Amino acid sequence: MPNPTRAFLLGPLLKGVSRSFYLTLRVLPAGMRDPIGLAYLLARAADTIADTSLISPEQRLAMLLSLRDQINGAPNDGALLQRMATEVAGQQIQSDEKVLLESLGPALEVLSQLSESDRKAVREIVSTLTEGMEFDLRTFPDERSGQIAALCEYEELDRYTYLVAGCVGEFWTTMTYAHMPGTLKERPEIMARRGVRFGKALQMTNVLRDCGKDLRIGRCYLPQTMLDQSGLSAQDLLQPANSVRARPQMVELVRKSLDHFREALDYTLAIPAFSVRLRLACLWPILIGLDTLLLLVDNNDWLDPAKVSKVRRNQVYQIIASSLLLVPSNGLVRASVEKRIKQIEARF
Repeated sequence: MPNPTRAFLLGPLLKGVSRSFYLTLRVLPAGMRDPIGLAYLLARAADTIADTSLISPEQRLAMLLSLRDQINGAPNDGALLQRMATEVAGQQIQSDEKVLLESLGPALEVLSQLSESDRKAVREIVSTLTEGMEFDLRTFPDERSGQIAALCEYEELDRYTYLVAGCVGEFWTTMTYAHMPGTLKERPEIMARRGVRFGKALQMTNVLRDCGKDLRIGRCYLPQTMLDQSGLSAQDLLQPANSVRARPQMVELVRKSLDHFREALDYTLAIPAFSVRLRLACLWPILIGLDTLLLLVDNNDWLDPAKVSKVRRNQVYQIIASSLLLVPSNGLVRASVEKRIKQIEARF
């Protein structure tokens, strides 16, 4: 008999909170959808807690760590979940996120119903993602303090991109080997490494796209050692006019992103052409990410939060439509990705 709670969580609610990710999830093979969808819901709930600025960072961190314990199998604490629903959900403008926080109990129940291997994988990925959220809460000042802090060096940014996205590539790879055995012909360790680079590519793109917005809540992900090369401080980046002065740092990080995207392309081409759904699920974020970077390198005011380099919804639909013709052919997929990379590099 179908489970209506599970159907709601992984259907309408997931669609409501995941936006573009739901498009990717829909094309995944059936066996992968539930664990990946549930991992997304739990991580999204944790992220909502971590980002609720009307609650102090200390309180958010305590709730985040408690939720991680619950996900990892600590004895059920209904009072804790109720407190989260009351304190955090009450601050949410988006009704879907409010419902998600109020649905943590049922979501943990669905987690307990997964197979042992899927449950272990979901717990591991959500734990790692919450480490990234913990990093933010411990590293940066309270959003309302008016203060701003920058990461120290590139290695710190690289580690952060692993915690909040690179680890997703590993998880995705684990799910593929578990639910589609024989599909990936490369060795698991090679695909896991490429998967990490894939996730880092997407997160580095997000970091650069959202730089202006993040600066205004006190977070500068551009490392100070890089800013020093242009004699800039994190405070200086609050002035959109410094977009030109900071362009060398942006370009350097775009170059690193493109190296990651090349690995993401190799990851995608290692999926057989007949696995159309799995290929599409990988190809879409690559094309959208590269189109975002193209907008970024053409944006002379990239630090201005009012002029964010974002691919519009109609462009996303165009990418999805055109990809249906590309996806069966290794040559066409490679040509489409490499064309975008060359367009970006031509702007340097």
